[in-house]
Amino acid sequence: MRNEDLDPQRSRAEFARAMIEDLHWLGIRWSEGPDCGGAYGPYSQSERRVHYLEAWRRLRDGGFLYPCACSRKDLAQSASAPNDADTDDEPVYPGTCRDRKDAGEFTEPAGANWRFRVPEGEEVEFADLNLGRQRFVAGSDFGDFLVWRRDDVPAYQLAVVVDDAAMRITEVVRGADLLKSTARQLLLMRALGYAGLGYAEPDYFHCELVRDAAGTRLAKRHDALSIRHLRESGMTAEKVLEMAGWP
Repeated sequence: MRNEDLDPQRSRAEFARAMIEDLHWLGIRWSEGPDCGGAYGPYSQSERRVHYLEAWRRLRDGGFLYPCACSRKDLAQSASAPNDADTDDEPVYPGTCRDRKDAGEFTEPAGANWRFRVPEGEEVEFADLNLGRQRFVAGSDFGDFLVWRRDDVPAYQLAVVVDDAAMRITEVVRGADLLKSTARQLLLMRALGYAGLGYAEPDYFHCELVRDAAGTRLAKRHDALSIRHLRESGMTAEKVLEMAGWP
């Protein structure tokens, strides 16, 4: 169990406690986690900053990163902004700051958005255990992506790659909306040289998205369908698992 609590605006101690309580209520158990410890702790990302900083420095020193001054408004106005309701994918970055050469002047990542310079035209392929062979082209299917935010918070892409390697994760199961994120993360793993450090790329299984009766995908913003809400409404754990298609 890994508590991915990097976003200071969304992460609170009471939310983490409720998450663990609800999963235990469902009958889900784990051998390592923030509540029970383990060999690869700490298991809350907010306590793992030193690991992310080390990775940021290695990527910066390797020439894989550059500081970006573009705002969210700039990107929202980009013609390449996604309009697929089934994905939270970021728009393909137009490359406005790509030629900046001042990355080495920064001793800390704070104060700029840091982007990973993808190898233009490189094909990233992987075998998904559910959806089959996947292929994405860097610079076309996705562009230079964030690894560190200007408010000094590591981005999801960097944090999960660093933690998966450090925790020796061998299998990743997640929603099909994150297929492109897998391609990005594979590029990060290779740039960080994890294979040479003995960490093999994990196996991936991307699930079809869970949807409501109208066909809309369920997401955190649909709080009425949270486990806590269903639990407090009197529904049993067995019923919740049945609704989720648990065998």
